[in-house]
Amino acid sequence: MANFNEILNHILGVVFIVIVFALAYAYLKPHQLHKRRLVSTLLLKGSYLFYLLILLIIIYMSALVNGGLEKVFFGIEFFAFLLVLFVPTIGIFARKLGQFAKKREGYNYFFTIVNVLSVVALLVMYFI
Repeated sequence: MANFNEILNHILGVVFIVIVFALAYAYLKPHQLHKRRLVSTLLLKGSYLFYLLILLIIIYMSALVNGGLEKVFFGIEFFAFLLVLFVPTIGIFARKLGQFAKKREGYNYFFTIVNVLSVVALLVMYFI
């Protein structure tokens, strides 16, 4: 039987996932798409939200169910996890910079692929 602290940690973990995902959804506004770059914008925003959901679930499962991130991702996997943690987020924030304005469609497709590869890397590192 689980004690109160464990149950509270699980509840707070789920609340954290919901809050972070809601903030990301509010920031990205995937329901507002660019008229000229409709497909690439939809793919970028959708793939990032999917990546974020998988990331949050894996962090939750690692931290609260499997004994901690350092037990699940050890050694070089931890550094790969950090890379997968930050690169897609930097990509989603950097898309509004001026130097990417003329090449936005290619940028969107590139980071869609980065997001998908990040999800695959997370799943491989977690389950293997």
